[in-house]
Amino acid sequence: MAWQFPEIDPVIFSVGPLSVRWYGLMYLIGFVFAMWYANKEAEKPGSTWTKEQVSDLLFYGMLGVILGGRIGYVLFYQFNYFIENPMYLFRVDQGGMSFHGGALGVITAVLIFAWRTKKSILSVGDFVVPLVPVGLFAGRIGNFINGELWGRATDVPWAMIFPTGGPIARHPSQLYEAFLEGLVLFLMLLWFKQRSRPAGALSGLFLFGYGIFRFCVEYFREPDAHIGLYGGIISQGQILSLPMVFAGIGLMVWAYRSKRQVNQAQ
Repeated sequence: MAWQFPEIDPVIFSVGPLSVRWYGLMYLIGFVFAMWYANKEAEKPGSTWTKEQVSDLLFYGMLGVILGGRIGYVLFYQFNYFIENPMYLFRVDQGGMSFHGGALGVITAVLIFAWRTKKSILSVGDFVVPLVPVGLFAGRIGNFINGELWGRATDVPWAMIFPTGGPIARHPSQLYEAFLEGLVLFLMLLWFKQRSRPAGALSGLFLFGYGIFRFCVEYFREPDAHIGLYGGIISQGQILSLPMVFAGIGLMVWAYRSKRQVNQAQ
């Protein structure tokens, strides 16, 4: 027995040629949460952040997510097609975003923002990372509603048959990712944020936590059909996640050795 994927129209409503989709709404939810939470942190007594700086940071971050996510998807997952048709990079109407590309975009945005405001890169990174998991949670729920990025074949009691996945019962891996990369990672960061810690440790925990969770969930997620598994063992998503794991460990080790204490209010 397997659950049948619920029939959910990816379009919430349309007004003339304009269609509001669930996936776009999920992006909006993630951005609205980031704006609310960042401003809440900036208002804390002793905070070194102003609302203007928060607004600028979110703008840079949003550009980083969109540009990095799209460029990363094309280069990491559709590179051969891009070589044949470079204009595919701009065909956003055909979908395709990569978290790892978005992460690189946000890191670039953090570096630019820190340089322009003369803030510590580590403090900006620690300010940003708690804003991310809720957006990841919402994005994976959007993937589930769209019936895309489903998991591998399975016979677990909660297996689901997706319309685009054939008659095969599959892992609802989008929900696994929403839970681990979204909810669990967010709670981990909130807990660690309240502890006494050196600057950069929170960013390191995010990189390590996401990398580990994504690496594990990839064992339940169907590999990209045009890429498959390298050597029949490891997926593209796992290859891209491993550097995050090592970078997270390295950053945390460096942070604790340098013992540069963070301002808890940031």
